[in-house]
Amino acid sequence: MATAAAESGDGARRWIGLVIACAVLAAVVLAPPLAGLPVAGQRAIGILLFAVVLWVTEAVDLTVSAFLIATLIILLVGSAPDMQDPTKIIGIARARDWAIAGFANNAVALVAAALVFAAAVTATGLDRRIALATLSRVGTRPRGIFAGTLAVGIMLAFLVPSATARVSAVVPIVLGIIAAFGVQRDSRLAALLMIGSAQICSVMNIGVLTAAAQNATFLGLIGRAIPGATVTWLDWLIAAAPFWLIMAPVVFAVLWRFHTPEAEVAAGGAEAIARDLEALGPMSGAEKRTLLAGILLLGFWATEGKLHPLDTASSTIIAVTVLMLPKIGVMTWKQAQAALPWGTLILFAIGIALGTVLVQTRGAGWMANQIVDVFGLRQATPFMVVAVMAAFLIVVHLGFASATALAAAFIPIVISVLQEVSRHGVPVNVVGLTMILQFVVSFGFMLVVNAPQNMVAFGTGCFRGRDFTRSGVVITVIGYGLILLLTATWWDWLGYVKG
Repeated sequence: MATAAAESGDGARRWIGLVIACAVLAAVVLAPPLAGLPVAGQRAIGILLFAVVLWVTEAVDLTVSAFLIATLIILLVGSAPDMQDPTKIIGIARARDWAIAGFANNAVALVAAALVFAAAVTATGLDRRIALATLSRVGTRPRGIFAGTLAVGIMLAFLVPSATARVSAVVPIVLGIIAAFGVQRDSRLAALLMIGSAQICSVMNIGVLTAAAQNATFLGLIGRAIPGATVTWLDWLIAAAPFWLIMAPVVFAVLWRFHTPEAEVAAGGAEAIARDLEALGPMSGAEKRTLLAGILLLGFWATEGKLHPLDTASSTIIAVTVLMLPKIGVMTWKQAQAALPWGTLILFAIGIALGTVLVQTRGAGWMANQIVDVFGLRQATPFMVVAVMAAFLIVVHLGFASATALAAAFIPIVISVLQEVSRHGVPVNVVGLTMILQFVVSFGFMLVVNAPQNMVAFGTGCFRGRDFTRSGVVITVIGYGLILLLTATWWDWLGYVKG
């Protein structure tokens, strides 16, 4: 009975969200023309706001929202007057090409290949072996187990390019440790380990370019907005290194303070880990080949544009191709196909397309002008631009359950804001500052619903939402302060701040 009532309430919430989304779309599309904004741009903004409401209310599945966005681009933008010649219509065919243009972006190929590689790591059990081997070396005290759990999250970020997959690999191991210690799932030790698994995952989404899909969204959007602009894997790693090297101890200290485990726990954690590790047996040939592929990939990513001409997407595609070949591969295409989240890829591609449409129809530029005027950024310093826009993104993220969707919606606006600021004589590095603000897009520290990896951890029942938020607010505030500190120092020294 309770389940039926919950489903009924959920259905009502979804329906209300869809109605609100449609009402917002109608209000924008049917509103009188706005000064300086083409009709097509106004309709593109309406589609963006429609998408934001859908994503915030979760009125429909994210993949369904992608199809709705593509449909609206085709119908509404396709029937709008051309921006250059208002006497002509953009046309359905041209709008259709815009709606599906994201599928031709190399960032989508990178995400797809990275997800296949993540499937290979999971299929061979390499992720579980790495996690167990690390935890077996940190002792039996809660402090050591917690440090080991965070260390696993850091290491897997370099080999498993999927935040959800990384946390999903750690969760069953952590649950086993909790059981071995003889404590309940609602204990402080359980909350500490599970919340830590999710929070360190968000930190490493910032630390490694290939760790999260939203980073590839940034690559796709910056490449379309500024032809030829890109950020290599090594550039990102060097830029983000101080952030995650500082934030990892911060996460440890803050979570330990808020979720200090019980004074007494039963022995048995080390034995459970050793037993699970022994059950895996010796490393298989498939695991060795996958590990070798991962190490080679890290090498190719780190030397992109220096020792070879292969970009990150190309080297990843080659690696996963080898991993699916007969005899030397580690999995079949059927296995990869079953493990691949196709809906994420569709949302990702359509999100890039929506960002491109906003730029092409001048909608992003118009919104950027409004933001610049409201916050008084025309003569602001690059530091102040980061301070304002980072705070803006953190607040907006409270309504988003997908960082990929957040990036698709707001990175085009961020780029346009920075371009508008630079046009008024403020020397800003548009690509560099966009990368810095992309780091903030991964700030899923505050609410359980802010990131899929948070939901995976929350689904174990080891902690309550308010437990996550209490410590998450502190982590967010420290992270925001660190963003500002690094903007004034490290990133300025690297040349990412000033133009």
